[in-house]
Amino acid sequence: MARPPLNAPPTPKTDGPRVNHEIDVPNVRLIDAEGENRGVVTIREAMRLAEEAGLDLCEISPTAQPPVAKILDYGKYKYEAQKKAAEARKKQKIIELKEIKLRPGIDTHDYDVKMKAMNRFLDEGDKVKVTLRFRGREMAHQELGAKLLDRVRDDVAEKAKVEQFPKMEGRQMTMVVSPK
Repeated sequence: MARPPLNAPPTPKTDGPRVNHEIDVPNVRLIDAEGENRGVVTIREAMRLAEEAGLDLCEISPTAQPPVAKILDYGKYKYEAQKKAAEARKKQKIIELKEIKLRPGIDTHDYDVKMKAMNRFLDEGDKVKVTLRFRGREMAHQELGAKLLDRVRDDVAEKAKVEQFPKMEGRQMTMVVSPK
């Protein structure tokens, strides 16, 4: 009859390494609690050593020949793995796509306000989609919109690179810039 792991949760699990009596191979390469390599031993000998130490036998590398097992505190091992995963998630930067909307006849102060916001987005590491919307007769003067987007590109040239060059989509012209 299989005994539950000493320091492992009693519920059967499907993910993670196999522990104690879940390991079903005849021999393992054993690493003891101090980190010393004990060489290849039978699974019974490995289990006996783990019980003497009051710890669990955990299969570290199941694909090796023979599999590598280590004597350790399984609860502590799981806790450390969770902490490491949480730390990796915390350091991850999620890049967002921010949008700045302009019109072809934008005034200088309004343009400066939009550029200030755009520079802030780029400093935070986000991509910026610049949308230039044409209304009514402005469609006849698309070159004014192209000039405006060229001006935007030149103003952010030292902070950002153009990821998607200006293109028309219906009544609007879009361009995407991302931080360097």
